[in-house]
This record gives sequence, C-alpha cells and structure tokens, in this order.
Amino acid sequence: MINSEEFVVVTGSNKGIGKSIVKSLAENGSNIWVCSRKKSEEFTNFLNELRTNNVQIKINESYFDLLNIDDVKKSALQIINSGKKIVGLVNNAGMIHNASFQMTSTKVFKEVFDVNFFSPAVLTQYIIKNMLINKKGSIVNISSTAAFDSVEGRSAYSSSKAAMESLSKVISSELGKFNIRINCVAPGIIDTDMLKKNHSKENLKIVTESLSLERIGKPTEIADVVLFLLSSKSSYITGQTIRIDGGM
Repeated sequence: MINSEEFVVVTGSNKGIGKSIVKSLAENGSNIWVCSRKKSEEFTNFLNELRTNNVQIKINESYFDLLNIDDVKKSALQIINSGKKIVGLVNNAGMIHNASFQMTSTKVFKEVFDVNFFSPAVLTQYIIKNMLINKKGSIVNISSTAAFDSVEGRSAYSSSKAAMESLSKVISSELGKFNIRINCVAPGIIDTDMLKKNHSKENLKIVTESLSLERIGKPTEIADVVLFLLSSKSSYITGQTIRIDGGM
C-alpha cells in the first residue's frame, strides 16, 4: 500500500536517465516529485501517460534552473513545506563541457560546478531537513565514471563529479545515525541524447568495442540500480558508488 504522503524527488526528470528513473518509480508504485529546468508539451504528455497508467500514484512538478541557486532554494522550500514526506532524492540533472583544460574558462568551470555540484548540494541540504524529521531517507547522486577515469577534454565535468563523490561519502557518515543513506551511481557509456551530442559515431564505436559487454548501456539499466538503492532492499548500503559501465 502506497503512503500517499511519501515522495521521491528526481531532478533532470524530462529526458535520458532521469526520465527512465521516473518511469521506473511510477511503475513500481512510488509517488514522484519531478524536477526539470522547464516545462514542455512532450514532458507533460509523458507525465499524463504515467498518471493514466499508474492511477494509484501521485506526481508533483517543480521547474527551476540549476544555474540559479536562488531559484533552487525557492523550489526546495516549496517541496519541503508541502506537507509531504520526502523519502528519496535522486540528483540526476547535470551538464557536460568539452574542451581542453587550457581552453576552459573560470566562467565555464563555475557553470559546470553550479549544475553538477553546488545546486545539487543546496537541494540536498533542504531535502535532508525533511528526512531528518521523519528519520528516513535515501539519496542517490548520479555521478559518472569520469569522476575516476581520466577523460581528455572533461576537466570541469570530471572534477565536478569527483566533488559530488567526496561530498556523498562525507554526508553519508554524518547522517547514517538518522537512518538516511547516501550513495552514488556512476554510469559509463549510456544511450542518451547527451552521449550522442558529445561523442562522434567513430569514437563511440571504438569505446564500445573496448567494453567487456561490447555494447552501450540503456537508461533503464541505470534506473534499475537507482530503484534498488532507494528501496529497503539496499538498507545496509551507504557511502558507496556503484559503477554501471559494461566493464570499462
């Protein structure tokens, strides 16, 4: 039986991995608070279809830009003051920048860190306030194998994900006594629009052939692990990172 007041918050809900996570949560009976930068007809149709196919769940919506931390704070306050119990948070939204370190400006570094680190950190601080009241919660941060493996041209992206990895370990040790768990998922090469925009077909072919499984991963394969980490089936797992990379 679903608790009508318990919600999982998911950022970057409107495409790729985030969209797959939302669909998986809905199909498994979770109430969801979807977060995205902006509303679109396609996303609205997607959510309406989920509501029709899963009538027992509730889906709430918030729209904010992670480049605007004040906007993030305002939306976070609306979520935690809604009277709902936030039992899960998935920090999925992110951005990539491709350039050599020498050609990456301070402005770009700040933008990438705002989206991939600072805004998720602020949102997490607010959501934790709700979880502390209920002494219950699971947070999953979507990291990247780039946080550990050197990727040429990804200095800003890789370092922002490494920062989130480190933060996740620290807060997991601080909050374990309150029954709040924090883990990371580090996807490798996953079939998303972001992947296609940042890799040529030739490069993808070379990378794919080097993988143990010799194929690109699916967003659903990330969603399955996220769902596990949000559930009670992972109740003794915290402060960890699970790589989902096809054997890089």
